[in-house]
Amino acid sequence: MTLAINLFFEKVRSYLELMKLRLAWLVAFSGAFGYSLAVEKVNWPSLILFILAAFSITGAANIINQIIEKDLDKLMKRTQNRPLPSGRVSVNEATVFALVLFAFATFIFLMEFNVRACALAILSTILYGFVYTPLKRVGTIAVFVGAIPGAFPPMIGWVAATNQFGLEPGILFAIQFFWQFPHFWAIAWVLDEDYKKAGFNLLPSKGGKDLNTAIQMMIYTLFLLPVGWLPYELGMTGINSALVAMLFGVLFLAQTFHLMRKCSDKTALQLMFGSFAYLPIVQIAYLLDKA
Repeated sequence: MTLAINLFFEKVRSYLELMKLRLAWLVAFSGAFGYSLAVEKVNWPSLILFILAAFSITGAANIINQIIEKDLDKLMKRTQNRPLPSGRVSVNEATVFALVLFAFATFIFLMEFNVRACALAILSTILYGFVYTPLKRVGTIAVFVGAIPGAFPPMIGWVAATNQFGLEPGILFAIQFFWQFPHFWAIAWVLDEDYKKAGFNLLPSKGGKDLNTAIQMMIYTLFLLPVGWLPYELGMTGINSALVAMLFGVLFLAQTFHLMRKCSDKTALQLMFGSFAYLPIVQIAYLLDKA
């Protein structure tokens, strides 16, 4: 009996690991940010349902990614113990779980929110799972393609709340879009050797971890300074959050200059942690300062 219980919880743990919980929660938070920024007063039951839908459909996309890359994951130290390459979960089990999560999420989007938000969520899943994932072995184009679904969450949140596209959700998309390049390339820099074992060459320079890559990371970070100011200019937020976005944008940019000087794994790791801090801090500032 005890063995059966242990096996059950081990299987549940493997299913949760398949969803990439930390990434799924970050995406759900980003979507909840867009939803909350769009409404005058938060309807908490609706927001909770939105978070569940965003979390579930992100988990489905993450599972699709791992199904496609299961053989490649065996080659990398970072991923070889994931549920699929380690054999803890079969491809059939993962496929059924992804379909259940996808169906659950789309049902909530359609019943509680609107067709536009649901369509964006489905498009995001397709782009991430079936376009970005195979392109990772092609080259840097994968990063540009992956940045599109990666920037969708706050836009989906806004559209779910308002059933409207427009400049405001476009600005939220742009902030997250430009943020992803220094963020992802910092990760790719740190994991470059491991990535190459699976044939992933995702850094923007042919020289890999060099000054050219660091310069391109700096350029995309530079875009965050004017774009981060736009929510205030559009009346979405107040001046305080614009100043916070500017301050953390400058600190983020300074880290890219540090990387340009050193071109080391240590400075890339520092930049990676800085990028993880930038987005939630700025999004929380926007929410607290909502006009």
